[in-house]
Amino acid sequence: MPLSFMDQLASPPNRWIPLIVLPLAAVLDWRIGDPWTWPHPVQGIGAAINFYVRLCLGPGRDRRRSPAVELALGVGLLILALGLSGAIAGLWVWLWRSLHPWLGIVAEAIAIAAGFAGRSLRDAAMDVLAPLTAPEKDVAMARSHLSRYVGRDTAHLDETEILRAIAETVAENSVDGVLAPLFWTLIGAAIWPVGGGAIALWIYKAASTLDSTVGYRRAPYLYLGRASARTEDVLTWVPCRLSVAAIALLSGQPREVITLCRRDAIADPSPNSGWSECAYAAALGIQLGGDNYYGGQLIPKPRLGEATRSPSAAVILEALALTRSAFLSGLGLGLLGLAGRCAIAVGTPWG
Repeated sequence: MPLSFMDQLASPPNRWIPLIVLPLAAVLDWRIGDPWTWPHPVQGIGAAINFYVRLCLGPGRDRRRSPAVELALGVGLLILALGLSGAIAGLWVWLWRSLHPWLGIVAEAIAIAAGFAGRSLRDAAMDVLAPLTAPEKDVAMARSHLSRYVGRDTAHLDETEILRAIAETVAENSVDGVLAPLFWTLIGAAIWPVGGGAIALWIYKAASTLDSTVGYRRAPYLYLGRASARTEDVLTWVPCRLSVAAIALLSGQPREVITLCRRDAIADPSPNSGWSECAYAAALGIQLGGDNYYGGQLIPKPRLGEATRSPSAAVILEALALTRSAFLSGLGLGLLGLAGRCAIAVGTPWG
């Protein structure tokens, strides 16, 4: 016997749950984001990774350990981090859903919102821009604020270099922190409507956190972090290309953006960050890349895009607007796809 409307409202069919969860998660990220004073799952993932790394690379480790052993330890770290992150996300949703279906919906929306970094990215950019756009410009304060978000040395950056650093951070993290998580959330929701979006998202976030923690091509992470770095590259490859295509279309000059990306992005050693940064540079008419210092060591990066104008506060706001438009476009298309599947699946026993 078909369920009444009120029965379906009290306990929505599984197939419709992502259509409720994903918009709710987007609204939570837009309105609340990730306040600094609140605990965040990435902090827990990072603490667990650091504990494992200390066990492997701490003072008591075997200095004669072979590269093969460290590669194996790195694979173990990867499996543990991704497996536990996905399992905890799934358990979080299951526990709340066992109390009431709507509690499960809200819990999954909170878990997914915590993985969308749109509001956090905008807040970080505005935090650095604020001292530069104040009536009494304070470049020193902007440097101090920038050091919270980037790994490069900031002590001697001038205003132009600070603005370039913000633009590069927005460009790279728009893919890693906003658009790729959305992609994997939609994939997870399509595979498993209840909890699948949160599970897939947090598996990806664990891979991203691993890459930023141990995915370096230098000692002591050269072998321990290799599996993590390669996995993050693979998981980001498709969403990065889709993001580049979206940015190109939204810029209104898709051919020019793609042409510049094909010319410049391949010079970057990363298979993804060069493409994301170049897409934003081409869309905004600025040039990114150049010389950066990390721990006092010069690390040159390839120049990306053509400098028809310089990075500025207005340009960075345009970059954030591009990210927001790409996110909403991707979310809308994903929801349409999920809704289409729901319409086709009406009457199937798992719905």
